[in-house]
Amino acid sequence: MSWLWLWPIGMSIAAFVVYARDTRLARTGARRVPETTLLSLAILGGSPGALLAMLFCRHKTQKPPFAVGVPLILLVHAALVWILYHA
Repeated sequence: MSWLWLWPIGMSIAAFVVYARDTRLARTGARRVPETTLLSLAILGGSPGALLAMLFCRHKTQKPPFAVGVPLILLVHAALVWILYHA
């Protein structure tokens, strides 16, 4: 069961890196990472990394799909972990 933690850890690292990269791309005016990709990383288990990147990089914090969506996704993930742990 301990190997299951590798997925959200890996996805959180990936989400953080991609969100930080999108921040750099935004500042340079280069082609950006699609918002669907960013939200998909959060949905697929990277919500902790996505939220940390949003806070540390101050990126996407004013857009409702991110400002509301990513914390909500994190709460759903936390609830699922709690349910699975206590089942």
